[in-house]
Amino acid sequence: MSAALAFDLLLIAALVWSAARALTVADLFRGVVLFIVFGLLMALAWARLGAPDIALAEAAIGAGLTGALLLDAVGHLRAKREPDT
Repeated sequence: MSAALAFDLLLIAALVWSAARALTVADLFRGVVLFIVFGLLMALAWARLGAPDIALAEAAIGAGLTGALLLDAVGHLRAKREPDT
C-alpha cells in the first residue's frame, strides 16, 4: 500500500469520525470545535483532490467564519443560562 493511499484512508476515517462526533456530542462547545476540525479536514481533502480554490473557500468560510459565528452563539447561550449575580 502506498503512502498516499494510506494518508487518504486516514483522512477519510478522520472525516467520518469528526462528523459523527460533531453530531452526537452532548456539549455544544465541543460540537462546534469538532465542526471546525471537520471543516479543516474537508479543506485538506479538497486540496488532495486537486481543487485548491475550493479548499481555501472551505477553510475560510466553512471552518473559519462559520466556526467563529457558532462559537459566538455558544458564548451567548452560556451567558443567558448563567443566573444574574
